[in-house]
Amino acid sequence: MAAISEQKLHPISTYLKIWSLLFILSSFSYLVDFYEVQSYLRWTLILFFMFAKAGLIVAFFMHLKWERLALIYTVLLPPIAILVFIALMFIEANYVYLSRLLYFVN
Repeated sequence: MAAISEQKLHPISTYLKIWSLLFILSSFSYLVDFYEVQSYLRWTLILFFMFAKAGLIVAFFMHLKWERLALIYTVLLPPIAILVFIALMFIEANYVYLSRLLYFVN
């Protein structure tokens, strides 16, 4: 029983604030569809709200905010590296597509 009392417990108000923020971000995400926002703005807003919600969940509910920096880097760097590689592949794919249009189309 002593081990439980020695641990630092987080106040419930912190979790209620995070739940409120998640609810607000989800509402904004649904409003993007409700107001029928189109084009790149729609996907930018949806991805922004998605990453904001995921960041809050990882930081507070998975307790990553209170972990050592080495563990945070271990968890966050691989997805960031994958996103960088995806961006590079997207850039290269556009280059190849435009090169083929320029040189191989009659």
